[in-house]
Amino acid sequence: MEYTILNNGVKMPMAGIGTFLLTPDEAEASCVSALQNGYRLIDTANAYVNEKAVGRAMKKSGLQREEIFLETKLWPSFYEQPDAVDRTLARLDTPYIDLLLIHQPFGDYYGTYRAMEEAYKAGKLRAIGVSNFYPDRLIDLCQFVEVTPAVNQVETHVFQQQKVAHEYMEKYHVQHESWGPFAEGRKDFFTNPTLVEIGQKYGKSSAQVALRFLLQSDVVVIPKSTHKERMEQNLAVWDFQLSQEDMAE
Repeated sequence: MEYTILNNGVKMPMAGIGTFLLTPDEAEASCVSALQNGYRLIDTANAYVNEKAVGRAMKKSGLQREEIFLETKLWPSFYEQPDAVDRTLARLDTPYIDLLLIHQPFGDYYGTYRAMEEAYKAGKLRAIGVSNFYPDRLIDLCQFVEVTPAVNQVETHVFQQQKVAHEYMEKYHVQHESWGPFAEGRKDFFTNPTLVEIGQKYGKSSAQVALRFLLQSDVVVIPKSTHKERMEQNLAVWDFQLSQEDMAE
């Protein structure tokens, strides 16, 4: 596993397991399997309605809490709750969250971010950030907050590489994280001729090539899977390096 160091010094794995659209039972089983097979980053959200299951999975994994990097996201409907962070901690049954993100730039997200800053200062959150904040919203937020977002999670994959957004994240020292690294299977992703051809050079699948492309672009990835074999494949991306020519292709 490789790691990135966030702008506040917190160490974050470059790859993890996503839980979007997983039922509580699926999320619990998936996270237990992932953690027992080398994953150390879990991504969830209020809106996924599986935070309690993720909390159970962390305990069932046999790992110490500090071995797991847990990130979740606040949905806009939770913004008006003054105890939104505490409720999230309770659902996850954890004394702290490694990374809490604002899920969407809607509603009073400035007020929410200020509340997150206070929870961060109180030690309830190790890092705070945003999700789906494209350059204009990210730049604006960075100008007016006390704690610069540590991460921005946006849809990023080979068909939507977010190069301009990435430049602004680098400028403001915000770590780029991908949701949907497989484009949710659209555009015949797994049989794409370019990905398949490049993968054959390295003895890797199209999915592994796609993940490696993002990792070499300094983008954290959180592919979702409920199958142990695919989880293992998605994590087996540290033993090869795409050439500059293949990255350009």
